[in-house]
Amino acid sequence: MDELRLLFRYEFIQNAVLAGLLASVLSGLVGTFVVVKRLVFIAGGISHAAFAGLGICFYLGLNPLIGAVAVAVVAAVVLAWLGEGGAGRSQDAYIGILWAAGMAVGIVFIHMTPGYAPDLMVYLFGDILTVTRNDVYLLASLVALVLLIMMLLYKEFVAVAFDETFSRVQGIPVRLLTMLLLVLVALSVIMLIQVVGIVLLIALFTLPPVVALMLALRSFTLVLLVAVLLAMLMTSGGLAGSYWLDIPSGPAIVLFGVVIAALVRIAVWLRSRLRSGVPGM
Repeated sequence: MDELRLLFRYEFIQNAVLAGLLASVLSGLVGTFVVVKRLVFIAGGISHAAFAGLGICFYLGLNPLIGAVAVAVVAAVVLAWLGEGGAGRSQDAYIGILWAAGMAVGIVFIHMTPGYAPDLMVYLFGDILTVTRNDVYLLASLVALVLLIMMLLYKEFVAVAFDETFSRVQGIPVRLLTMLLLVLVALSVIMLIQVVGIVLLIALFTLPPVVALMLALRSFTLVLLVAVLLAMLMTSGGLAGSYWLDIPSGPAIVLFGVVIAALVRIAVWLRSRLRSGVPGM
């Protein structure tokens, strides 16, 4: 306990824990809608496209997160627009183009930046220990914005996620809400880049919701809450594991989440076997 108390005296440890908790809120809430609506591949495309904004802002001497937010939001709007009508049949191809072009543009601008070139591994695989207090404030602002929108339009988002056709019949603006959901995905992606990087981002975005859905909970609201709590367990447990095992924090968070998912899946399977094998259970 004394060693843990000493660790929390350091500001970078405080920033890492705060960033992990903030990212957990989004990976649990927004990630659940991504999984239910099957937007995982789109989320991956947005995250890799955002790398272009990181590179451009680094070249201009600005906060890389600002560029990442701008490019991610634009990519989300473009993909939502392409998903309507006949263009939707080619959406996968456009996602692939954004995915590759974003990475290429980001690498080129970082290469062109005079002076010391940053370590790309930090952006690709994350390093939550490098998060600054200003980054935490920015991430907290993004979380507050996403939570506000989710609270105001929760019922509409749920309706669109589960049945677009019925939502249209009820007069819900499906196209606008889908575009807004993808913008929330884009903002969430920026947060998760700070925690686990672009490459491992999808794992943190999908593992907590998938595990929560495995539990077959009675309400969707409860699924969201459990997903947030699981994400917090993943980030805190991964951070502790990276410290004790002396391994990178991003991969440690993801691997800890994989272990949780595997244990829950085994427990659910055993429960179903016991219920089917014992009369009256």
